[in-house]
Amino acid sequence: MTVRVLAAGDHFVQNRLFIDALRRAVPGEVEISELTLPWPVTPFGRVGEVDEASDVEDELIEALRGVEVCVTQMAPLTKKVLDACPDLRLFCVSRGGPVNANLEAATAAGVAVTFAPGRNAVATAEHTLAMLLAATRRVPRTHADLAAGVWRGDYYTYDNAGPELEGATAGLVGYGAIGRRVARMLEGFGAEVLVYDPYVEISGQVELDELLHRSSFLSLHARATPETAGMIGAGQIAAMPPGSVIVNCARGSLLDYDALCDALESGHLFGAAVDVFPEEPIPAGSRLLTAPNLVMTPHLAGASKETAAKAARIVAEDVARYVRQEPLKHCANPRS
Repeated sequence: MTVRVLAAGDHFVQNRLFIDALRRAVPGEVEISELTLPWPVTPFGRVGEVDEASDVEDELIEALRGVEVCVTQMAPLTKKVLDACPDLRLFCVSRGGPVNANLEAATAAGVAVTFAPGRNAVATAEHTLAMLLAATRRVPRTHADLAAGVWRGDYYTYDNAGPELEGATAGLVGYGAIGRRVARMLEGFGAEVLVYDPYVEISGQVELDELLHRSSFLSLHARATPETAGMIGAGQIAAMPPGSVIVNCARGSLLDYDALCDALESGHLFGAAVDVFPEEPIPAGSRLLTAPNLVMTPHLAGASKETAAKAARIVAEDVARYVRQEPLKHCANPRS
């Protein structure tokens, strides 16, 4: 029996990637229609009761008429959508977590929700190292000076020179797929790596206080939960050695950004680099826009072509399991 599938891609995980992956995973067994969402040209936001979604409820409802399976990255699975789409049975979110899906309502409606863990682990780990090095070696700032025709020899003074990774101690808060890759990269540079993650069992990990006191480099890789909100604040930053560097390519909620700006302005931190923010886009007037020695990128650590292709492949493989009536591999609500 042919299964009707809606590919609701966007300008990153494109519909052609979903369609190619579906054709390889379930050849001849799916009838595919398309809806293109505006992200990232139009930022995501809160839609109904879900977060980080494209505001396309009405368009999605229309596109889902008679559709059994939806593969997407940013489409909102809200109660409104579920109530209007009784034929829907599987909603595949090509992200590390299905934050744009109302899992409780989906479960009540008998709709399974899957996701794509690890899709951007390599890209985010590589971006983390790039950000760390950019902050440590003043890459954006010195480039801007040169592009403006200014040659500043004072960057070579001792006080302006940054620390090396070789022989340094780097602390990782969070040791999932991304953290483990960052650890291997840092060890390749000759750094000693300390790890704090109460949710994994590994030998040699230390408590957070010890990690902070010993680490000249701190990289955050924890998940956003009520327990991790604001876990790195003024007290934690003050516990780090003077001249340290902090990198956050995980979630904006992990870090107190006012405390970060204070530490940059006081000189306690040599530098910092962040890809995620408490509010996105960054509002006008934010202290982050004027904080010294801060490197920023607009939440694109996971943006690689390979990430998009992996995301499409992971969800297509679960669609294939659904078609074959096999257990789903990455189901967020297995009771559905």
